[in-house]
Amino acid sequence: MTEYFINKKKIINDPVFGIIHLQSELVFDLIEHPYMQRLRRIKQLGLSYLVYPGANHTRFEHAIGTSHLMRQAISVLRMKGHEITDDEADAVTLAILLHDIGHAPFSHALENSLVKISHEKISLWMMSELNRQFNGKLQLAIEIFKNQYKKQFLHQLVASQLDMDRLDYLSRDSFFTGVAEGIVGIDRIIKMLTVWNDQLAVDYKGIYSIEKFLIARRLMYWQVYFHKTVVSAELLLIHVLKRAREISALGMDLFQTHALEIFMKNQYLEQDFFENRQVDGKNILDWFALLDDNDILTSVKEWQTHADPILSNLAKCLINRKLFRIKIFDRPVSGLWKEKMLKLITAKITNDRILAPYFLITGEITNNAYNSHTENIKMLLKDGTVKDLSRASDINLSVLTKTVRKYYACYPKELDIN
Repeated sequence: MTEYFINKKKIINDPVFGIIHLQSELVFDLIEHPYMQRLRRIKQLGLSYLVYPGANHTRFEHAIGTSHLMRQAISVLRMKGHEITDDEADAVTLAILLHDIGHAPFSHALENSLVKISHEKISLWMMSELNRQFNGKLQLAIEIFKNQYKKQFLHQLVASQLDMDRLDYLSRDSFFTGVAEGIVGIDRIIKMLTVWNDQLAVDYKGIYSIEKFLIARRLMYWQVYFHKTVVSAELLLIHVLKRAREISALGMDLFQTHALEIFMKNQYLEQDFFENRQVDGKNILDWFALLDDNDILTSVKEWQTHADPILSNLAKCLINRKLFRIKIFDRPVSGLWKEKMLKLITAKITNDRILAPYFLITGEITNNAYNSHTENIKMLLKDGTVKDLSRASDINLSVLTKTVRKYYACYPKELDIN
């Protein structure tokens, strides 16, 4: 009888980085797992494709890209004499590969919406379940992910202000949106990485690449991630699901995929995940692992013809890209302005003051490109000393460290008041 061996050390042709080699059989087996395959069905940039038509790339591509960059970083650090064992190299690669595995559909758009739990916690629970299924082979990766391993710089390669996650998503999102401002010198940044006192650092001669990286990140946030039309679309989706949840709670007929229905009818807490609560023959984590963008879009498309006029109206707006107008302000929207708009919505759309808030969404957006109060980017000087980037740079980084706060109001385009 002939025994066939599957070559698990595959190559992947990535549009951003070219040929990517899968150097570990365990990486291949994890990529083949349904938890990872689910990421093919979750868009990296949520609803940004409604503004940037090319932004249809997925969390799966991002995960593969981060693992590729991690292998490059490991090679650089080893060449500079920093000890990283084969087990540590595999583990930190697995940690970055799986770092986003717990994202909800449409990535950040529905964070804390379907379940009020961060994607980082759900990612960790999924990693723990994979560790069980793979007989403990992910234990070291989990320790690195949780920053519980003795070599802290390995965790910083996974989660810090200069991690492989940010290096990949800036380049990848820039590529697929066509926004050139996000392009950064990834190769040079990785080649400048080093370790000082168990902390990830950057050789001083790479300081200009780091400054460009932070500026690019700031520009991408305001031009892509917080683009006002993208914000409008994501807020509309949240309100569609909010109305659908209310209708479902009232026992009205509502088309939903089974996985979506599980989370629309119940608000599960961390304890439900911890205790492996069973619903319809599966635990909550497995039901969550079945949720992806398709569940949401298929359901929203059907809701266009629902008997409830609010749900129907909101669903049509989203599916047909009839997005709400969004206005940006320097200060919170006044109560007087909101009351005027709610009266106008009641008169022209809902005929019901209680339902009017579905067509008026207000809130705030905050962002800063570099948070020097949490974890600094360390620059290694020629004399062997280290300085924080804000002290080593000869430019004023206050614009990058300052928290920028903007306020918004979204409402149907046919309505407007001064």
